[in-house]
Amino acid sequence: MTALCIMVLGTSSGAGKSWVATALCAYYRSLGLKVAPFKAQNMSNNARVVATPDGQWGEIGTAQYLQALAAGAVPDVRMNPLLLKPEADTRSQVVLFGQVDEALSKMPWRGRSLKVWPQIAQALDALRAENDVVVIEGAGSPAEINLHASDVVNMRVAKHCNAHCLLVSDIDRGGAFAHLYGTWALLPEDEQKLIKGFVLNKFRGDASLLAPAPQMLQDRTGVPTVACIPMQFHHGLPEEDGVFDDRGSTGAGQLVHTSIAIVAYPRISNLDEFQPLLQLPGVRVVWTRTPAQIADADWVILPGSKATEADLAWMRKQGLDAAVVAHADAGKRVLGICGGLQMLGEALIDLHGVDGNAAGLGLLPLATLFAHEKTVKPTTMTMPTLQAPWQALSGAVAAGYEIHHGQTQLRADMQADSAQPAQELLSGMLWQGGNPAVVGTYLHGLFENASVIHALFGHAAPSLDQVFERLAKGVEQWFELEPGQKSLPLL
Repeated sequence: MTALCIMVLGTSSGAGKSWVATALCAYYRSLGLKVAPFKAQNMSNNARVVATPDGQWGEIGTAQYLQALAAGAVPDVRMNPLLLKPEADTRSQVVLFGQVDEALSKMPWRGRSLKVWPQIAQALDALRAENDVVVIEGAGSPAEINLHASDVVNMRVAKHCNAHCLLVSDIDRGGAFAHLYGTWALLPEDEQKLIKGFVLNKFRGDASLLAPAPQMLQDRTGVPTVACIPMQFHHGLPEEDGVFDDRGSTGAGQLVHTSIAIVAYPRISNLDEFQPLLQLPGVRVVWTRTPAQIADADWVILPGSKATEADLAWMRKQGLDAAVVAHADAGKRVLGICGGLQMLGEALIDLHGVDGNAAGLGLLPLATLFAHEKTVKPTTMTMPTLQAPWQALSGAVAAGYEIHHGQTQLRADMQADSAQPAQELLSGMLWQGGNPAVVGTYLHGLFENASVIHALFGHAAPSLDQVFERLAKGVEQWFELEPGQKSLPLL
C-alpha cells in the first residue's frame, strides 16, 4: 500500500497544528483505516520514550506519541525522526531516530537540516508503505522564507509525498485571513497548489459574521475554507509549545479544594505530563513564576528541566527558591520530578559539561552527578509506604518513563544530625525527606496513572481514549461535508 498523506500546516506556532493532526488521526482511525502520524522535525522539550529498531529505547516528541495512540498505532521513532531539545536560546540537543547525536548537535542549523533529509524521506516512505493514511504535521509556518531553502519539515515534505495540505490559523489572535493569505502568497506556485483547504481555529462568536471573508479569500487563492473550529479550552490534549494561563484548567472558575503551583522555569520539560491535573474538578493548576503564586498554593511541583542548573539560577533570581523552602517548612506538599528532584537536593555536580554545577535547595540530602550518557527507558513502580501527607500513594502502581542525565544518590553525611532522616524509598527512583512533605522522583508520567489520580484526589481524569473519541466526532462537526456525504473525504 502507498498511503495518502494529509498534512497540517500552520500560519504560526501555536495555531493548533498538533491537536488538529491528532484529531484527524483519531477520525481516520474511526473509519477503519490504518493510520500513522509523522513530523519530520520537532523542536520541543516534551518527549516520550519509544522502542528503537535495534531494541534500545529512544525519544520522540510527545505530540507524535499521542498522535500515534490516537491513530491506534504503536509509537515509532520513524514518526518523528528528528527531535530538537532546546538547552539555551541558541543551542539544542539533537535527537536522531531516538538517540542523541552529538555531531549533529554541533552543526549549524542549515547544514544539519540538509544532511538529515535523506533519512527523513526514508522514514516517511516506510510509513507510507505500511499505512492507508499518514497524517503529517508541519512546524511553525511553511512561509518562513529565511529558512525555505533548508526546509525539511514543511513544504519539502509536502512535495516529496504530494501531500494534501490544510493550512490552520488561530483566529482568536486576530488577523487570521491576512495570515492565511500572506502564508499562501509567499509560497512558490507549485507549493501553493498543494494547499487544499484553510482552517480557522479557536473561533469564538457568531460564525455568520465571518462572511464574506471566506469566499473573498477563496476568490483570491482558489482555496476554500473547509473548517471553522470553535475554541476548545478543554480538548484534553497538552499544549505543546509552552505554558498557558489557567483557562485550560477545569478547576478554573470552580470551587477549588486544591491549588497546585507548577514552577514554569524557562527550560521546563515534559510539562505535558500534568494534563490530567488540568481536567480534575476542584483542582486549579497555576503555571508559576512568582513567589506570591507559591504562597497561595497547596502544592508546589518542580517539573523536569532541560537545563537544571540554569533553571535553578532563574528560580533564585525570582526569589522562588526561598518561597519553595518556606512552603515545605510550613508542611505543605512539594514534589520534584526529574530535574525538579535534582533541584531539591544539596548539590549538582557536572564533570562532563552536560548541565552545570550548582548548590541545590537543600530540601533532600541528595547529590546528583550528571553522566555523559542519558538514561532513557520506560519504568513501572509500585509505590512503597509513604508518610503523610503522601500516604495515599502507598501501594499504587505507576507506569511512566525516565529521561535524564543525572544520577542521584542519598548522602548519609548530609543528614547525620537529623532526628528524622530522609528515606530512599525506591533505589535511584523515589525519595521522601526528613520533612515528609517533600518527595522527589525520576518517574515522568506519574499523574497519567488512574490509580495515582484516584488515590490523591478521589476522582478520575478523562482517559486518552475518551479524548480521542471526542476529537474524532469533532472532525465530523467542524469540517464541511458535501450534500449527502457521510464522512470527510481524503481531501
